[in-house]
Amino acid sequence: MKTTISEHFAGLKDPRVERTKLHALLTIITIALCGIISGADDWVAIEAYGRAKQSFLSTFLDLTNGIPSHDTFRRVFGLLNPDQFQEKFLGWVQNIEHLTAGEVVAIDGKRLCGSRQAGKGAINLVSAWATQNRLVLGQHKVDDKSNEITAIPELLEVLHLKGCIVTIDAMGCQQEIARTIVAQEADYLLALKGNQPELFRAVGEYFDAVLDPNQPILNCASFRTVDAGHGRIETRRHWITEDIAWLPAVTGKALWPQLRSIGMIHAQRRIGDQTSSFVRYYLSSLPADAVQFAHAARAHWQIENQLHWSLDVTFHEDANRTRTDFAPQNLAIVRHIALNLLQQERSTKDSLKVKRLRSAWDNDYLLKLLTL
Repeated sequence: MKTTISEHFAGLKDPRVERTKLHALLTIITIALCGIISGADDWVAIEAYGRAKQSFLSTFLDLTNGIPSHDTFRRVFGLLNPDQFQEKFLGWVQNIEHLTAGEVVAIDGKRLCGSRQAGKGAINLVSAWATQNRLVLGQHKVDDKSNEITAIPELLEVLHLKGCIVTIDAMGCQQEIARTIVAQEADYLLALKGNQPELFRAVGEYFDAVLDPNQPILNCASFRTVDAGHGRIETRRHWITEDIAWLPAVTGKALWPQLRSIGMIHAQRRIGDQTSSFVRYYLSSLPADAVQFAHAARAHWQIENQLHWSLDVTFHEDANRTRTDFAPQNLAIVRHIALNLLQQERSTKDSLKVKRLRSAWDNDYLLKLLTL
């Protein structure tokens, strides 16, 4: 049987010397993937899963030498080149992705809290999340001596983003990042905060007039949404305008690459008797369509609610204590593969938790996932 791993991850360079290869590399990776899909979250649990499912796994894997030990899983994933593994992951995703024009691709970073080593900080990964397809498109490790500003363009350059809308929070509000996005024939919506002080001040003063009832109405498209539930009512008012020709004179700097509009969201949240509000500003290459602006800005938060939350709550990523060598980064890629497979299987409306349980209980269901 051709599995996702055997078809798309063949050709990975095995980091072990020949005499230590009791188990094929793809066998080790496939058992780890099956284990993680089915609820195992560390090397010991993956070995236990393999032993419990050895008869089933032997129907499509060569298990002449039995199930690898947890030390073997740890050692192999610690040695495996993460750049090569990431390259295979990207190739697989690009084979299954079906991104449509206007799809929002959210970019954000996440810290693997349990990967902290003595004298070193925890690993940070920047990921891209296709909000409509619910798919991890790729991830890139933030260099130990750098930050997300350098990692984001490196991730963007290896993705296929033509026709998409790329959303990034304030950390990614950089000219070079905007330039990288438009070079991919995509649009951007970048949150604007104090790390761009001249722009932030100018855009803020412009939209202050929108909220001032004594000021004339500016040339802005607007849209209002109201969400209610669980005792909370949140009203969001969106404004976006293509009136930006004045920006260079005020900021003293040229317009950003293909900058077309600036936007503001004013949100008011009421919970019981308590009311709070916030304002966010944005730079965008999109036209002044307030409905599209509202959708893209709201969709960005799916990377927190559907990707990061799922990794922490369903896959217990933050609790994982894998620390050594390349193992944390490679294990994160396996979790992303597992999450993508579970998200792409849509014959039921089960939660990710229930799908993982079904994978552990029902061999046919797991085989269905492995051949997506």
